[in-house]
Amino acid sequence: MARYICEPCGWIYDETVGDPEHGLPAGTLFEDIPEDWECPDCGIDKEFFTRLPD
Repeated sequence: MARYICEPCGWIYDETVGDPEHGLPAGTLFEDIPEDWECPDCGIDKEFFTRLPD
């Protein structure tokens, strides 16, 4: 499982945790997140997230 950071605001998406408040259960891979999903903190598109080193 990987973690991804929103470059503009620093919010981290952790695949082990998911984003249950926005319909992404724990274990949801970043690549499986719908393209129209947005950062819960700043609303930026998924394309502005970068994978963090393991």
